[in-house]
Formats: sequence, C-alpha cells, structure tokens
Amino acid sequence: MKDPHAVALGKKGGKARAKAQSASALSAIGRKGANAREQKLTAIERSKIARTAAKARWEKERKPK
Repeated sequence: MKDPHAVALGKKGGKARAKAQSASALSAIGRKGANAREQKLTAIERSKIARTAAKARWEKERKPK
C-alpha cells in the first residue's frame, strides 16, 4: 500500500502523477506571462494578433476524416 502523504507529494505516486503536477505548474507559469503580455499590449495590438491567428486557422488545410 502506498503512503498517502508520499502520493500527495508525488514521491510514490507514479510517473503519471508527477507529469500532471509538472504540467499544471507550467500552465501556471504560462498564465503569468500571458497576463503580463495582455496588460502591456494596446487594444489595437491585441486585435492585430487575434486577426492574424484567425487568418492562420482558416488558411490551414483541413485533414479528411
């Protein structure tokens, strides 16, 4: 039987638990950067970035199902 405290810390919880914890930690770091970038950009700059992203999505070739 695994020690529940060790599992919570990811020490005996297996690789999947460690991956999940590291992914959420990286996501938190990414959110910090995204928020800082959002505050720095003007509304016109954000609009231009969104327009470019939308254009790229629509121009991408669709894979047949």
